[in-house]
Amino acid sequence: MAKTAAMTVKMLSTANTGFFYVKKRNPRKQPEKMEMKKYDPVVRKHVLFKETKIK
Repeated sequence: MAKTAAMTVKMLSTANTGFFYVKKRNPRKQPEKMEMKKYDPVVRKHVLFKETKIK
């Protein structure tokens, strides 16, 4: 079986709460950094999450 090209990325909240989601993305199909609106339970709102590196 072939190895997948998907890599795991950390989606960090732009509300500066420190909350994050972990997602997978394929850099061949989606070369730009991911941004998506998701729910942040700390501020209890939907906010923008941006991709950052996993340390």
